[in-house]
Amino acid sequence: MRSVNGTVWEVRVQAVMAGLVSAVVGYASSFTVVLAGLRAVGATPGQAASGLLALCLGIGVVAVFLGLRYRMPISIAWSTPGAALLVATGPVPGGFPAAVGAFIVCAVLIVLAGLSPWPARAIAAIPRPIAGAMLAGVILSLCTAPVRAVVDIPLLAVPVVLTWAVLQRYLRQWAVPGALVAAVIAIAVHGPGDGLSGAALRPAVELTTPTLNPSVVVSIAIPLFLVTMAAQNVPGMTVMATYGYLPPLRPVLVATGLASAAAAPFGGHAVNLAAITAALTAGPDTHPDPGRRWIATVALGTGQLALGLGAGLAMALVLLSPPVLVTAVAGLALLSALGSSLAGAVTEPEGREAAVVTFVVTASGMTILGIGAAFWGLAAGALTALLLHRRSSTTKADPAGRPTSSRSENPSSRPVPSRRESTSAERHDRPDSSPRPTR
Repeated sequence: MRSVNGTVWEVRVQAVMAGLVSAVVGYASSFTVVLAGLRAVGATPGQAASGLLALCLGIGVVAVFLGLRYRMPISIAWSTPGAALLVATGPVPGGFPAAVGAFIVCAVLIVLAGLSPWPARAIAAIPRPIAGAMLAGVILSLCTAPVRAVVDIPLLAVPVVLTWAVLQRYLRQWAVPGALVAAVIAIAVHGPGDGLSGAALRPAVELTTPTLNPSVVVSIAIPLFLVTMAAQNVPGMTVMATYGYLPPLRPVLVATGLASAAAAPFGGHAVNLAAITAALTAGPDTHPDPGRRWIATVALGTGQLALGLGAGLAMALVLLSPPVLVTAVAGLALLSALGSSLAGAVTEPEGREAAVVTFVVTASGMTILGIGAAFWGLAAGALTALLLHRRSSTTKADPAGRPTSSRSENPSSRPVPSRRESTSAERHDRPDSSPRPTR
């Protein structure tokens, strides 16, 4: 009996440790992206630290609630691609209050996606190559930051990049946290002499009164909603389905949307399903019994609540670091996302041109009418896809405008093939006449 109880206890501890490790990996891998994104749209250091704290609290509450409610390992995270979008967007009219207003609009859209099926259908209607190309264009500038850092501050950046490369080879999931530790050591050795002595390390909550600016709503809220749905919620559901879990998507969207709305006035941009940490908590290494793996996500939520208390320290470290070193660590964290996004954008020949147009326009970083490049990239890709679709449809018609199908042709106007040729042609044409499955 003792051995059985000991085994059960060890397995439970294993699940708890898996959840805590997932919390640390998720936090350390991308908190620099979050802080950089909030600062880019006008947040002060205090507002950015408050936003990080609010996101951690939202993640913790939702992860614990959903884990206990559905007894599934439903991992929750902040929107790392959304934070990268904020970096790419930069300063907006109306400053950070306008950005907070856009965060609230995005949260409302997420809630509506849970209450009504039409937003999810609209997201599903966006071709995957275009969605992947938009995300790749958004994070491209961040992913080139390690190269710029090596050139500008080699003494600090080279150890960070080498640490990441070595751990990427042997301990992949710890590559970015290891790079972050190397950056912290470099800052401690080469940073200012007073270090953290004058920094405010205790977590502080700062409330920002939101304002609504139409151009900022179009520039931030809509792309943030699209990126969060397409790059976080949909992959999160896919990862869980891989391990045999089918959580109810609409209640999950409502819960994460409400958490996002609650975090927004305090600076948080978006809370959503996790993808990478979902693989860490839903896999067989977490617990041999699939029905008990929800323990890991409850531990993850508890760990995020604790990590949120260190938001002030995280902001202080970022302020001590050269800006290019912070973005370099963020870029290392997003390299895998860039690779998968580019692969999804150009793998299929159909739609490749539209995806390339989306990528180029989004990566340009242009702003027109106060609206950022992510929206214009999506619009340009959609127009290109529509144009090419109409062109391909036109090429299937003859000069008189009649479709060149066998039904519209006069059988007497062309030679009659032999029976053997006709049978072979029919076999060849059948697959093209059947509808192609959508992915």
